[in-house]
Amino acid sequence: MTPDRARAIARSVADLVEEHYVLAEVAASVAGLLRDEARSMAYDAAIDEAEAARRITRDLQAVNHDLHLRLIHHEEPLADVADPAEAVAAHLRQAEASSYGVTGPTWLDGEVAVLRFAPLLFHPSVSGDAVVTAMQSVGDARGLVLDVRECRGGAPSAVCVVLTYLLGPELHLTDMLTRDPTALRQLWTLPWVPGTSVPADVPVAVLTSGATFSGAEDLAYTLQAHRRAVVVGETTRGGAHPREGFRLSDHLEATIPVARAVNKITGGNWEGVGVLPDVDVPATEALDAAVSHFAGR
Repeated sequence: MTPDRARAIARSVADLVEEHYVLAEVAASVAGLLRDEARSMAYDAAIDEAEAARRITRDLQAVNHDLHLRLIHHEEPLADVADPAEAVAAHLRQAEASSYGVTGPTWLDGEVAVLRFAPLLFHPSVSGDAVVTAMQSVGDARGLVLDVRECRGGAPSAVCVVLTYLLGPELHLTDMLTRDPTALRQLWTLPWVPGTSVPADVPVAVLTSGATFSGAEDLAYTLQAHRRAVVVGETTRGGAHPREGFRLSDHLEATIPVARAVNKITGGNWEGVGVLPDVDVPATEALDAAVSHFAGR
């Protein structure tokens, strides 16, 4: 790859960030940094697009450490034009290969149910039946553990399904704010879900790790904010900005956060700081710590 090509990629990413990034002041700072680095030939040594992506991502995240803000190099070529049908089909294939993102329940001593969500909280259009079945199966539990230690995100609508069983119907959870003040999106629990909710007196724990990210963090943060669950494990990665993807070439995609979550209880979110556990233990010890916490109630 030529130095001119590397500089052109950086300038293109800078333009996209300046136009779309959710925080206008941060967008200006990030775009300015990329343009300055391009002018100073900081990217000239990149031997290919993959290395350019790594170098540019480093600078994209240097200002406010937004982990959703990236330039991604894909090994397989990207489609010339996004095909919604193929995107849905790919999402379905990934969900099918991972039990639709939910496994369990596993029962501990016949009383505590453990549900594991990984690698993603898939959109309810493909995972809804599996999630509903899982949540219905824990109605008799005397303690419930939601394990998102290996969950790297997911659809906000899937989070809302799980939260409906734990917080009840028609509860205003979060506002998604963009640079356009008229484009407000609200997240609520659903008006109805099949079966019965988890009783309010059943203790709930959410297991987290340093790999827990995005939508999985939303689940932990919201339950913690409503004092419906204790978070056990490690501080999570800290990504609260939903993003969109922009194709730059056959193999390069810029992912740019276009909104920010504002929780209705806290007035904030977990961006940059992660979800802080109530019981701070190594992720490998989180399940035992959660069970001990239940026993001590």
